[in-house]
Amino acid sequence: MNHNKITALYGLKWNPFTPDLPIEGLQKTAAIENFFFRVESLALEGGFALLTGDPGLGKSVTLRLLTDRLAQIREISVGELTRPQSSTADFYREMGSLFSVDLKAANRYGGHKALRIKWQAHLESTLIRPVLIIDEAQEMHPHVLSELRLMSSAKFDSVALLTVVLAGDHRLTEKLKLPELIPLGSRMRVRHQMELLTKSELTILLEESMYRAGNPNLMTKELIATLADHSLGNPRVCMNMATQLLTTGVQKEAQLLDAKLFFEMFPKSHQPKAARKH
Repeated sequence: MNHNKITALYGLKWNPFTPDLPIEGLQKTAAIENFFFRVESLALEGGFALLTGDPGLGKSVTLRLLTDRLAQIREISVGELTRPQSSTADFYREMGSLFSVDLKAANRYGGHKALRIKWQAHLESTLIRPVLIIDEAQEMHPHVLSELRLMSSAKFDSVALLTVVLAGDHRLTEKLKLPELIPLGSRMRVRHQMELLTKSELTILLEESMYRAGNPNLMTKELIATLADHSLGNPRVCMNMATQLLTTGVQKEAQLLDAKLFFEMFPKSHQPKAARKH
């Protein structure tokens, strides 16, 4: 969508409904704030955290906010694993790149040892704790997850060298039940399960998104309620429909987005959804 058009027509600093919002446009609930507090405490000690939820509930947004928050803590160094589906060899290559260790993929023992020595020396000399963030962790191979568990602690599990935040959908929860991954699943010291949002929470999400983008009156209250009613509790569904409405509003040069526009675009949505808890 043409940024100049939405700025000129609606006075928006950015599209409030797209995934690539600036960090100041992202929001968090009280439950997410509590998760952040627990991960902060964990990061200063080391260990594993687990963030799970169905697609579209905001796991990636939560990780963006968490990464930004942890990066502001002097005692913490944050890295992101970008290819969770990697083989063991590629996993070691990326870990070496993240933590500035020259690893030979063919020498797993050497790589494992080099990373542990690096982390131990780093902790002892700087007191800075490394944190590894992994989104879409359900794509990780079980043997890679096992390698991650084994390399992240020392002295018979009494010293945690690394903090790891794993995020994924229900497949990750099921994967951690595999016999070879039960030891990893039992090490999750912080857990948070993301849930569908209520109509009230979706309403707040829309209103706050528009306010932060610079135009709290972009939509009528009736349209906000209609979107919240038809989003099935899923914020991604809600934002995708809102983006389509904004695009059409720009095309039609509509001064305001209203429920009439919604039902023109989504005619099959006239039937109200089953009542949700407010």
